[in-house]
Amino acid sequence: MSHDGRRVAVISLGGTIAMTAQAGDGATPTLAAEDLVAAVPGLADTGILLEVHDFRRLPGASLAFPDLLELAVTIETLAVDGVVVTQGTDTIEETAYLLDLVTTGDKPVVVTGAMRNASMAGADGPANVLAAIRVAASDEARGSGCVVVFAEEIHAARWVRKTHATSPTAFVSYPGPIGYVAEDRVRITARPVSSPGFDPRAATASAKTAIYTVSLGDDGTLLPVLSDHVDGLVVAGFGAGHVPAACVDALSDLAKGMPVILTTRTGSGPVLQRTYGFPGSESDLLGRSLISGSTLDPLKARILLQLLLMTGADTDQIATAFRAIS
Repeated sequence: MSHDGRRVAVISLGGTIAMTAQAGDGATPTLAAEDLVAAVPGLADTGILLEVHDFRRLPGASLAFPDLLELAVTIETLAVDGVVVTQGTDTIEETAYLLDLVTTGDKPVVVTGAMRNASMAGADGPANVLAAIRVAASDEARGSGCVVVFAEEIHAARWVRKTHATSPTAFVSYPGPIGYVAEDRVRITARPVSSPGFDPRAATASAKTAIYTVSLGDDGTLLPVLSDHVDGLVVAGFGAGHVPAACVDALSDLAKGMPVILTTRTGSGPVLQRTYGFPGSESDLLGRSLISGSTLDPLKARILLQLLLMTGADTDQIATAFRAIS
């Protein structure tokens, strides 16, 4: 399907998609945005006009909030029909949700990357970039928020997860992709619920957040230590939002001094409200002033918490924001 005259910005942040193998030293980011676009077969046939931006050359693991907030401001200034961001896959599930929260309007913002670097047989970067550019240029993707495109599947930023260390099909989401690309056509089959919005320029307050994952036999010994080091905490609990009874008092104490968000370490599904009543159950913890993370997985809940703290929200405002998550 031709998109003659549509203009898409391709912004490179680095990552595997921009890496090549170096003799004896492993793969490192060496390719500029122009190099990534030049390696895409069939791109010229789409009729899409491209502008490229070499924004960062970092592994995904080294991207940080200031990088993404600056990127969001840059995206606002671009007079294009859509934007493709290429980056390392290590943090895509987090950066895509962050961009979803700090970019506005209907313009598609599409994040993609590669699981295999350009020096490897079967490198997936060119195919992912081509599909992402098609999505960014399409009318169909407008109003879908930030999305992640991999293996010709389109995932909503708030649901997507990286579930495999090496597979080209590592990115999945529950309840599933919101669309796909087939025979050059972009097909959107569902629309994600809109996310809360933040002005990236307003996220200036200093804040530190962390994720604490409970595990079998956890006695909570490390929890009190966190009170001196973080401004907010996400707890990745068992099942529908449960922790060992030995952790309850420490979490209750933490919740008196900072926002503590309760999520499920399973990665999908809601934190319940009132199904269980044992010590350390979801109803027990919510009754002790922990805040439900609703259906956000721990990584996404931490992104939202961090942005709320960086924009000066207090605990009551943070609780209200998380209650709005469906």
